Amino acid sequence: MSTMRTRIKFCGLVRPVDVDTAVALGVDAIGFVFYPKSPRALAAHEAVALRRRLPSYVAAVGLFVNAAPEQIRATASQAGLDVIQFHGDETAQQCEQATPDGLAYWRAVRMRGPGDLLESLASFERAEALLVDSFSEGFGGSGQRFNWSWIPATRGKPLVMSGGLDADTVAAAIAAVQPMAVDVSSGIQGADARVKDQARMERFVAAVIEADARANARGAISES
Repeated sequence: MSTMRTRIKFCGLVRPVDVDTAVALGVDAIGFVFYPKSPRALAAHEAVALRRRLPSYVAAVGLFVNAAPEQIRATASQAGLDVIQFHGDETAQQCEQATPDGLAYWRAVRMRGPGDLLESLASFERAEALLVDSFSEGFGGSGQRFNWSWIPATRGKPLVMSGGLDADTVAAAIAAVQPMAVDVSSGIQGADARVKDQARMERFVAAVIEADARANARGAISES
């Protein structure tokens, strides 16, 4: 019997202590934001020191919004990124051209209706995963939930679930969508957008582990 394990990405980390806490909690990926208008934005040289704190089994994901390809490639090289996350208006061709050789890319889908994901599945064939998030007028994540029923049961590509997740909502998201990974930023922060809350981080990870345990228990019962 195969067991379900939902991977976890903490995004928008800017402090060494928050990176260290995330690693200690066993997260699978850390997101560094290279979008200047974001309150969690980092410069490439700032990300270098944080990237050095990551062990080999924790991926460094760089979030970009409509950035120039040469900037993306330079930042990826300097900061040692493992994955490029495109969160703007980039086309499939632009994503492929800007992603350095040897790296994977994720494409964010800003969900406004049930057709958005289907359109992206057809367009971004080379994306390793699609990150589904709520639509907002700005870029880089809204912190709001969208209608999970817009996600079809058959996708054909791994999904990263985002948008309004926190320790109180992530279990329901996992049960409803069964994503490859969940992505959280505002749901683990305090009053300051650049400061993560350790207790919220711990509760989020615990909620994901519990949701997976329940899913695996249901699967064991159905197979017995």
